[in-house]
Amino acid sequence: METKDLILIEHFCANHEIEFSFIDSLQEFGLIEVIIHEDNKYLPKNQLKEVEKMMRMHYDLDINMEGIDVISHLLKRIHNLQDEVRITQNKLRLYENED
Repeated sequence: METKDLILIEHFCANHEIEFSFIDSLQEFGLIEVIIHEDNKYLPKNQLKEVEKMMRMHYDLDINMEGIDVISHLLKRIHNLQDEVRITQNKLRLYENED
């Protein structure tokens, strides 16, 4: 397995001065994917932005894991609804231009 697109969780936690248990909690809540390779745990690079956002919620705003879970799901729902609105608007423009 190629690890070039993965970040070793041990290094991530050390660089951000956070506890390893925080990452474990995010994984337990199903908020992130942790990849295990050769007895090491990794985060995919494409999840870093989300993990850092959740870190700020937890450490800066003192939001517990349940709150982060709710906020993350609501943000995903909002994003999906915005995509649906955008698609619907594009279809509407298409029909308006047919006249």
